[in-house]
Amino acid sequence: RLGLLQPNNATVRSHEEGVLAAREIGYPLVVRPSYVLGGRAMEIVYNEEELVRYMRNAVLVSNDSPVLLDHFLNAAIEVDIDAICDGKDVVIGGIMQHIEQAGVHSGDSACSLPPYTLPQDVQDQMRDAVRKMAIELDVVGLMNVQLAWQDGQIYVIEVNPRASRTVPFVSKAIGVSLAKVAARCMAGTSLVEQGFTEEIVPSYYAVKESVFPFNKFPAVDPILGPEMKSTGEVMGLGDSFDEAFAKAEAAAGELLPQAGTVFVSVRDRDKPGIVAVVRVFLKCGFTIVATRGTLAYLRAQQVPDDMIRLIGSDETEVLAAIRSSDIQLIVNTCEGREVAAATAAQRIQALRCRIPIVTTLTGGEAFCRAIAFGEEQSVRCLQHLHATLAPGNQTPDGF
Repeated sequence: RLGLLQPNNATVRSHEEGVLAAREIGYPLVVRPSYVLGGRAMEIVYNEEELVRYMRNAVLVSNDSPVLLDHFLNAAIEVDIDAICDGKDVVIGGIMQHIEQAGVHSGDSACSLPPYTLPQDVQDQMRDAVRKMAIELDVVGLMNVQLAWQDGQIYVIEVNPRASRTVPFVSKAIGVSLAKVAARCMAGTSLVEQGFTEEIVPSYYAVKESVFPFNKFPAVDPILGPEMKSTGEVMGLGDSFDEAFAKAEAAAGELLPQAGTVFVSVRDRDKPGIVAVVRVFLKCGFTIVATRGTLAYLRAQQVPDDMIRLIGSDETEVLAAIRSSDIQLIVNTCEGREVAAATAAQRIQALRCRIPIVTTLTGGEAFCRAIAFGEEQSVRCLQHLHATLAPGNQTPDGF
């Protein structure tokens, strides 16, 4: 009724139904059980063979346990929005732009508040969509919405009429306890009566980074995907996104190298985007090593030939190079189950050697921006930052 877009999708209750629905929707697909949380048993499948394997082996499928199929937006910027509705008015708590592109579980993706590359007009369209959904769904209290922006279109991924794991982060960033405001709304006190009627958009950046337990499981592939793997999160603040992201990485225990060698190996879809990332690393004084396909593409794009070299002719040489401690950072993206399995040993070896590894292109872009920013960072007190919010955006009484 609201005219909002969703990716093509279906709910299926048998293997046969799933195959037929997938042919209508089109691959790749995000497939997930309807009866679990945290992205458990959630996968991206790229063809019918992978879908059949998933439906037969990975999950229980029945009338009581349907499986959800969604067309996968494989080049989208994903956004989380928390909002509060009292049944009449809606206030946006915060818009968080995911740093990793769609396909990484929202609990695992780093995010920025306010958004760091999302156009303002797109943000305004998203605000309008969230307000409409909150009223249409008769929400009283908190609501979390996940949206995706791809090819100039906004898609609704998920709507949850409840608090989300993002609420503590947003509350810290804007200086208002969203849970307290929402609870009062549910108890009958309106947003106007509480004095919380406008979105607070900080003049600084707050970046949430996820913390992973991979150091306790050195044989596990650290690649990120739709199934949630993180066990905590940290927050970094700065005048710029670059500074805030650098602080968040430090808080997560990820030390950004300031010199050395970066190993780059990316899927075909990411090759155009990796060129600018490599140029920034070179400008910062890093050496670049790459696998054969990525190396050929970089050379074809006039990246100076003397600045990049082949890491090795086969998997054994690549693993030896990682073990040698000559590599300080890895940017590695892949697509499809077979490719991921074939390159898993590289990521596992990097984990054992404690080499920072990024498994999405946008994550690589954020890393190179943070490294280029440098090490000059000031300490900021949250209370001081909250006190400097623009007039009209002050924290209401009692918060």
